[in-house]
Amino acid sequence: MFPSEPDMNDKLNRTTSDHPTTTRREVLRRGASASAALAATVGASRMVHTQAASADPDRKIKIGIVGAGGRGTGAVNDSFSINDNIELVTIADLDPGNAERLRTGMTRRHGDKINVADDRIHSGLDAYKAVLEDPEVEVVFLTTSPAFRPSHIAEAVKAGKHVFAEKPSCVDPAGYRICVAAHEEAKKNGTAIVTGTQYRRQSNYMEAVKRIHDGEIGDIIGMTSRYCSQGIWYKNRAEGVSDTQYQLNNWMHFIWLSGDQIAEQAVHNIDLMNWVMQGPPVSAYGSGGRFTRPDDSEMWDSMSIDYMYSDERPVSFMCRQIPGSTAENGSTVRGTKGFAIIGAGSSGSTFLDRSGKETLKLEGSIADAYRQEHKDLIDSIRSGEAIVELLETAKSSLTAVMGRMAAYTGKKVTWDFVANESELDLFPKDLQWDGSRPEPSYAIPGKTKLI
Repeated sequence: MFPSEPDMNDKLNRTTSDHPTTTRREVLRRGASASAALAATVGASRMVHTQAASADPDRKIKIGIVGAGGRGTGAVNDSFSINDNIELVTIADLDPGNAERLRTGMTRRHGDKINVADDRIHSGLDAYKAVLEDPEVEVVFLTTSPAFRPSHIAEAVKAGKHVFAEKPSCVDPAGYRICVAAHEEAKKNGTAIVTGTQYRRQSNYMEAVKRIHDGEIGDIIGMTSRYCSQGIWYKNRAEGVSDTQYQLNNWMHFIWLSGDQIAEQAVHNIDLMNWVMQGPPVSAYGSGGRFTRPDDSEMWDSMSIDYMYSDERPVSFMCRQIPGSTAENGSTVRGTKGFAIIGAGSSGSTFLDRSGKETLKLEGSIADAYRQEHKDLIDSIRSGEAIVELLETAKSSLTAVMGRMAAYTGKKVTWDFVANESELDLFPKDLQWDGSRPEPSYAIPGKTKLI
């Protein structure tokens, strides 16, 4: 994600750094006309990338990327490892160094699939607009820090681009509503949106969930899910950088940018929960705290959430990032006839009967799943049958946000409230590259308000 290097002193000479980025608040206020000015600049080419233009299955598809850090580099590598006749033509990132590293590294791996001229590397808060305005770009990868995801998706759909968008789709209810509108517009336009929920394309996950839905373990009684690890990266502040620059560089530790661990990382398991339960939960009630985070980090380092799904089916969820603690990552689905244990990564899935006897073992590769999501995207574009899956990922992202809100406030939070009533919008009103930011703070239950 962007940026990935702690030294940001060389970023003050930006072609676009003097201008604030488009805010999600503007997108919400303007609704369907949120990106009218942008749409006008690409109006002549917008329809090039709809279903009607997808008749030639062998044409070269040109790709641009916004966010050239680790996840962006991984997305390019995954897509270019499995797809033929595609070409990366433009890169945008806060840091031009990230873009240069991506171009150099991917050229070594994928040769003539990388064709990014110097003048098609863009930097700054508004650099993404250059990618969306590029008439050659048919597909855009959106792999920045999560705060920017909703508005970037909405503007990409307006610009007629097909989209690969990393998870989470949003970090607050305001972003969720932007995603819902973008999903509907993408369906209407025939604009593909594939998201970074790779487990939905991992063979053991797909087969396990199908068998659960087909009744192999009987009626679902409940579920337990854990995403517990031993820590996360942190970047010290370099001298001479603004608050904005520092927070963008150290984005995981600021809630407006990452949504905390439950949204940024653990959303994979929460997405599985919604997938198994065939919809988002009715309510969430939880707790947690912070014990080991750096002083200026806004993150908690543990949360435990009790989600209640329809038909009174409880799901116990926990996430944790504490050095020296025992790591555990996976989910157990409990049914009237047996159990399904679905492990994280490539650890596979196991079915047990009520006595604990193993009845089925399923294997799957997460590396294959990462690549498959990109193959499905390109195949759907070439077939003219665009995949649009933003809504599912947005609901899972909001489920994570719902749990965070419950833990942060100490209140029981309902889906109806977060989806339809909450006014929480974490994105800064006027984000400036050289600007100041409020003093970092962390949530305290009983004091933090439910908004």
